[in-house]
Amino acid sequence: MKVLFLSHEVAPFAKVGGLADVAGSLPKALKGLGHDVRVFMPAYQMILDHPEFAPKLIAEFPVAINPVWTKMAQLWETKLGDGVPVYLLGTDEWFCDTHESKSVYLPGSNQHLFFTRGVLAACRELGWIPHVFHANDWHTGLLPVVLREGGDETFAASASVFTIHNLAYQGEFPFEILEQIGLPSSLYNMHQLETYGAVNFLKAGSVFADQVNTVSPRYAEEIQTPEFGCRLEGLMTFLAEEGRLSGILNGIDFEEFNPAVDPALPAHFSAEDVSGKVACREGLLAELGLESIPGAPVIGVVSRLSSQKGMDLMIEALDQIVGMPAQLIVQGLGDSWLAERFREAEQRYPNHVRFVEKFDAALANRVYAGSDLFLMPSAFEPCGLGQLIALRYGTLPIVRETGGLANTVFEGENGFVFQKKTAAEMIAAVSRAVQAYRSEAWSQLVLRALNHDSRWTRSALVYEAIYEKAVRARQAALTV
Repeated sequence: MKVLFLSHEVAPFAKVGGLADVAGSLPKALKGLGHDVRVFMPAYQMILDHPEFAPKLIAEFPVAINPVWTKMAQLWETKLGDGVPVYLLGTDEWFCDTHESKSVYLPGSNQHLFFTRGVLAACRELGWIPHVFHANDWHTGLLPVVLREGGDETFAASASVFTIHNLAYQGEFPFEILEQIGLPSSLYNMHQLETYGAVNFLKAGSVFADQVNTVSPRYAEEIQTPEFGCRLEGLMTFLAEEGRLSGILNGIDFEEFNPAVDPALPAHFSAEDVSGKVACREGLLAELGLESIPGAPVIGVVSRLSSQKGMDLMIEALDQIVGMPAQLIVQGLGDSWLAERFREAEQRYPNHVRFVEKFDAALANRVYAGSDLFLMPSAFEPCGLGQLIALRYGTLPIVRETGGLANTVFEGENGFVFQKKTAAEMIAAVSRAVQAYRSEAWSQLVLRALNHDSRWTRSALVYEAIYEKAVRARQAALTV
């Protein structure tokens, strides 16, 4: 099949969160299955400034956002891995002002309207019409709508798949957005695009896509409940009953995250020879100015600082965790009040706590490899990649049983799990992990983690199946 994958962030070119990792690795796995997979993303200036970047593929072509609003666009091409084409769609505003990943998601809607129409215009320019458009998150939510309601018969047979990476972010804009992108105002109703007085991009993608999925089976169940449904639980239940909603577990790129060859590490290791992990632990402590405390495991955290990630629980439980004893290394950016509390904790426990307030991918890998345990107490987690990367580096996760964490980490087998979102339950799970660290069974747990298979192989086959299902649904719709 010809599959076009749309994302506003794609690792390694631009990365804000887990979506970038998925967009940078799943297409490679699909290509490995024999499909013609291509990726579209915005042409951010930080990518175009790269000295090794390829020249323009198309110097200029028109993008009609609506009948009276046309922007001139340019298209560049680069590659993912060993050959997945990545097209970068640009114009004279919006994306050209983005010089770092944290500026990818700027306020406003015009850039999303341009990207939606521009992707289709670029396909026509290339003479490449996909069997499946695979849109990701609310930023691309209007693409399935434009395919069906945009008045272009070129893509009448093209199916669409819409992946929800986090239902909490939905993209809501005024009614006028429909006129701006040239869609009929009749779509503004509670059954299609409207939610609580706004045009909802995520709802739009979910309603109009031939198939919808989340990034883990557990999260697909959770979003059908009021607790996790973010006001769309009724729609999600309807999609599930129609057979249009599924949960497909994310994987990770085993080539990118590989402790046997990772250049960021001071030593290398694998399930066949784990000795280098000790050197990684010693190197991490030395890098951050900590001395090893006998019997105290190193607990790593690489996370956005937010209550969604359970950082508030960590602050509440910090005194007890340090007293077990354990050493805590937290790397992340986010809410200022949480950052201030972690800075205070570092001052209060200079021999036990280190807080690194920055995004640094190489350091993150050293935290994964050099820690003994990895703490991820999320309030909700659509899939989570941190626990998968930790396992890849032989570091045992401590997680709350929610979303993809519940599908990947199992108590006493490859990690430690707690259920309720309370500091007491988290402390109990950390205590079990610390006891295991001091037991004779620890080396076997590390080996089990290193042997955990979270590569994309199985999940790519499931995506292949829903692509086929979407194509069948589109063909059936054309015959009605």
